[in-house]
Amino acid sequence: MRNVTVRQLQIFVATADSLSLARVAERLHLTPSAVSFQIKRIESQSGFALFERIGKRVQLTEPGQVLLGYARMVLRSLHDADEAMTALNGVSGGRIRLGLVSTGKYIVPHMIARFRAGAPEVRVSLREGNRSDVLAMLTGGEVELAIMGQPPEGADVIAARFAPHPSVIVAPPSHPLAEGSRLDPSILTQEWFITREDGSGTRLLADGFFRKAGFLPRIAMESSSNEMIKQAVIAGMGLALISQHTVSLELSLGLLVPLAVDGFPLMRSWFVVQRRSLPLLPLQLRLRGFLLRHGQAIIEDIVRAQPALSAPAEASLAGIPSGSHVHTITNTERSNERPIDDRAVRQRP
Repeated sequence: MRNVTVRQLQIFVATADSLSLARVAERLHLTPSAVSFQIKRIESQSGFALFERIGKRVQLTEPGQVLLGYARMVLRSLHDADEAMTALNGVSGGRIRLGLVSTGKYIVPHMIARFRAGAPEVRVSLREGNRSDVLAMLTGGEVELAIMGQPPEGADVIAARFAPHPSVIVAPPSHPLAEGSRLDPSILTQEWFITREDGSGTRLLADGFFRKAGFLPRIAMESSSNEMIKQAVIAGMGLALISQHTVSLELSLGLLVPLAVDGFPLMRSWFVVQRRSLPLLPLQLRLRGFLLRHGQAIIEDIVRAQPALSAPAEASLAGIPSGSHVHTITNTERSNERPIDDRAVRQRP
């Protein structure tokens, strides 16, 4: 394999992705016979057939699947090396690939907008998924940074907390429990619930709550879409345990109400996560530092911008218990961050 060229690896990966020589040829401005020839050269070097035809379909062989992982790694490493050299040349632009859990789409665009106000040449590529998806993107090298809840124990990543993340149980305003004072969790045993899918951080949190409360929820519907869950609750299909940042607008407009269940809001944290095995480039470090320094303040600004919120609701939406101040970044973490241009961050009163 030592004589395989980068161009051949590019052709192989493109063919493995599309499983069509014609499409690869068109995309790379080659002829189908040229694509086939380069694949055969790699097969000759490896000693294995990389593709097989089953009926009218083409698919990777087992050796092809093994090689694909290494080929992607080589091409990603070359891309990262190119960006590192560009950074050393003092070029201020560049691209950051950022993964985020689906709940993060309600806050992350605001953070990116503030970051780019001080670095307009930077392009940010966002990839969304549930907790399992985002962790796979990060460890697989598809993104350099991720915004998510705390990764599972044993994951080969470094996670730094930057803001609190509250979750609540929501209901339509007409629900009988909406006017209750403090509610014991046992009162929820006969209620229907709309839940996130397996693999999401919110579902993991909900499962833990119900397990601790000593009952299994009656599930009316599962969905990977927070928007679908909100609409189902508004329609009266059931209750939902959901991130409060996800429903802040609906709460402020009175379309949903948080139930006063003992132990709520359940508190998690937002983390910015990176691979342990690969150092970040200067531009990626700059975004990470920005999130650690300003992420919580930006969330608080988002909450303040929502209409008609009372002061207690504002504090709760930001994840801050009434009358207290939450510190999420240690002095050690702050001292390790590179200085950044803070002019992009709106001055807080």
